[in-house]
Amino acid sequence: MNINGARILLPGATGELGSALARKLHNRGALLHLAGRNETVLRRLQDELPGVRTSTFDAYDLDACAALTRRAAEQMGGLDIVVTSIGVPAFGPADRISDAVAEHLMTVNAQGPIAFLRAALPLIPPGGVLAAITGTVAGNPPAHMADYAAAKAALAAWLQAVGKEQRRRQVTLIDLRLPHVNTGFATRAAAGRPPHLPPGLPIAAAVELVMDALADAETDTCTA
Repeated sequence: MNINGARILLPGATGELGSALARKLHNRGALLHLAGRNETVLRRLQDELPGVRTSTFDAYDLDACAALTRRAAEQMGGLDIVVTSIGVPAFGPADRISDAVAEHLMTVNAQGPIAFLRAALPLIPPGGVLAAITGTVAGNPPAHMADYAAAKAALAAWLQAVGKEQRRRQVTLIDLRLPHVNTGFATRAAAGRPPHLPPGLPIAAAVELVMDALADAETDTCTA
């Protein structure tokens, strides 16, 4: 898909990966609406990237996520691409993860991204793209990350099923199964302490994987 001139909504743009992706897309000529929970980072990005629009959101407010999607489309005269990079991990044996933490993980890692993407479905034209970062945990869940991996797997299953539904409309859904990325993400866990992790993929390399997946998007569900 041609990025230059594409109207793109980026929920999760205030994270390190989301911010780096926003910069890359802006440099490629995309028209951006950046959404995140950190208003300070959004203001910084708005100063750095002329012309971008910004909104704050709470992933727990699913109706507000959907409304933000519709508002972004209205402001930009439509939407061509939505890429969500929302997420929070937790670590520890399943019997030590509380139901409250498990619910938090499912909401932030699955239901929040899905709320954005679901709202975008009737707004995305043929040839458009809906994408979400799930991570390799969606297909290979590690011990001590059961609920986090389950949430990401739920998001991956949704992408796969909806991709089949949207095939006739030629709307592509992309499951971005990135490996561990050096963002400090694991240190901001909802519960528990992260295990020793090998060096992750540099942020710049992860952004290039996302850019390649968007550029190569075809009218079928794909995994990157």
